[in-house]
Amino acid sequence: MRRETARHDITVVGGGLAGVCAAIAAARLGRTVALINNRPVLGGNSSSEVRVWVVGATAHGNNHNAREGGIMGELFVENQFRNPDGNPYYWDTVVLDAVRAEPGITLYLNTDVREVDAQGPEDARHITAVTGWMMGSERHIRFESEMFLDCSGDGLIGDLAGARHRIGRESRAEYDESWAPEEADRITLGSTLLFYTKDAGHPVKYVPPSFAKNIAETSIPQRRIIKSGDNGCAYWWIEFGGELDTVHDNDAIRDELWAVIHGIWDHIKNSGEFDAANMTLEWVGSVPGKREYRRFLGDYVLHQGDILGQTEFDDRVAFGGWSIDLHPPKGMYSDGDGAKQRYADGIYHIPYRSLYSVNTTNLLFAGRNISASHVAFGSTRVMATCATIGQAAGTAAALCATGDVTPRELPVPELHRALLRQDASLIGLASTDPEDLALRATVTASSTLSGLAVEDSDELWPLAADAGLVLPADPDLSGVELLVDADRDTEIVIDLYDPELGQNYVPRRLVTSVTVPVAAGARQWLKTGLDWSPETPRNAFLVVRANDALALHRSDRPTPGVLCLTRVPLRPSDESPQPLREWTDTGLLRRTFCFRTGETAAYSPAKTTDGYARPYAGPHMWVSAPLADDPSPWLELAWPEPVTLGRIEVIADDDVNEDLINLHHHRTPFDTLPTLLRDYRVEALDTEGTWRVIARAAQNRRRRETHTPTEQVTTSAIRVVVEATNGAASAHIVAVRAYE
Repeated sequence: MRRETARHDITVVGGGLAGVCAAIAAARLGRTVALINNRPVLGGNSSSEVRVWVVGATAHGNNHNAREGGIMGELFVENQFRNPDGNPYYWDTVVLDAVRAEPGITLYLNTDVREVDAQGPEDARHITAVTGWMMGSERHIRFESEMFLDCSGDGLIGDLAGARHRIGRESRAEYDESWAPEEADRITLGSTLLFYTKDAGHPVKYVPPSFAKNIAETSIPQRRIIKSGDNGCAYWWIEFGGELDTVHDNDAIRDELWAVIHGIWDHIKNSGEFDAANMTLEWVGSVPGKREYRRFLGDYVLHQGDILGQTEFDDRVAFGGWSIDLHPPKGMYSDGDGAKQRYADGIYHIPYRSLYSVNTTNLLFAGRNISASHVAFGSTRVMATCATIGQAAGTAAALCATGDVTPRELPVPELHRALLRQDASLIGLASTDPEDLALRATVTASSTLSGLAVEDSDELWPLAADAGLVLPADPDLSGVELLVDADRDTEIVIDLYDPELGQNYVPRRLVTSVTVPVAAGARQWLKTGLDWSPETPRNAFLVVRANDALALHRSDRPTPGVLCLTRVPLRPSDESPQPLREWTDTGLLRRTFCFRTGETAAYSPAKTTDGYARPYAGPHMWVSAPLADDPSPWLELAWPEPVTLGRIEVIADDDVNEDLINLHHHRTPFDTLPTLLRDYRVEALDTEGTWRVIARAAQNRRRRETHTPTEQVTTSAIRVVVEATNGAASAHIVAVRAYE
């Protein structure tokens, strides 16, 4: 056995997506990082060992313009290019490559941390080192750092350090949570094992092992959907252990899950109820995917009211959007539904105060162990949300290590500047980075999409249900026309709603309503007379009420900044309405109702330097005229006096409304997002008035590209000249940033 000591600025324990993003974030800020994982692959529950698909704020398309940005966004986009079919082994390599691309990270796989050196009184603990055992290599390693991050999921590191935490459910009264039980208890969400099947092309018998459970003797066949050809995503409900200790009873939970999986497969293969003669088991998990264990206490505990009320924390550092998704304690043996879900009206914010320990001075955490109540954790626990929290925590750790301050002492504005500079997942905050010279520039372009018109109709959309049309109102919305067919003389009723919050895409406050007569006939451009001038730019949500005499025309081309939806009312229940679930883009994703509007400033060149790098109360991007009219569109930044530039960043539109996935839940029909720039060049204006190329991008497939000229450039103007997109009809640029 070899004994070693490893010294790094920051030690991150846990190689799930939270730990991965934390380590990458810290390393990109110049810190040395030890990333320690007790498994042979990275990715945690998303890895090929467990194979849970990564979900987050999009909530499988329920939330709009909500896909995570920053490092998690990079992983999504890269995986889509490399791995559109969702191969779990390819996903492992995407995550591993992202870590290995950072020279500041030293990766320790198969290393189980089980000792923590901490000192100080109970209310001011301080960690000096953690020690791990590297299996297979017989290395006993002591890791010393200024800052430690517990991204282990189960929270063992913080526990050994004496960090305060909770296990189980709080009482309803503690945080005034209607979804909490009357009395506190130790019940948690259970663990899951998944399995894969395939068609072998010939008959395959199945002899169940002795431990297989006869599921006919359970409630499972009556309460759960079982199909022979379903992929692993359909069996998320194979869950057990909520009434046990999900850590200390881990092996017993695994054995029960194995027994049920083989029992289900025995039922599929041998009951005679399924067409499964040629089906065989391809893979069965052996590492239970845990949902819940310790949750640390920070200076703030996120709770149900914050999620459903979408609290706008001043110290927000990440966002989520998955439903509050709570499962019954008995898991797969419950007589009720496998999950109970409640959505907010849009994404919600996560405060920095929930990411550091209330009583351990140099401990941050990220993932499912953050400072949240059990009810709030029901939403924050999903992996893409955990990843964005990881980037925030890793960034904070890097700033603390640099400035020699504790997480509690770190100034939030400094953290916000760093996160926004790294394109992290923040909503509703504009960058005011004093080092970004682009924010002082005057921006112009060769052309701009100044009016919206979708006139090429592919098919009719009968108004059998209410239809929704989300349009930018910047600075106003006027001249709205719809292309309609009417079977008979009738009238159309259109309600204009203000979604109120910039991240919401549901009708909340009624602004006005119009009723317009419609004569019988086809392809009629109907003038609605709608006119809205909000105090600040925002989205307008038009509800076109159902009418069986009417049909809208629908185009198969998407339109930037526009959403089209239909309303599918939920079944009656005792719960409050959930408009986010009722308004769906099923059948309308990447499609647009035919409409026309007046002039808009929503796509002006100045949007690229307004500090926003993702949609919020508008698209916040420059969009050129169609490439057919402007084949080489350009965006220009000019300064009144020459500036010296050493780094230029171009942030393209990666269409955060597109719900990407890492594994096999669904397939997106393209490898590279069409809205991304493919080929472009960056030019600088020299003293003789000539545009000189200082950087190029070819075959680009990423959102954010950094260009560092071979030597600093002194110029009074730069421009990005777009030569090709990855399929979009116009050039889209979200932001351009310029630094000395």
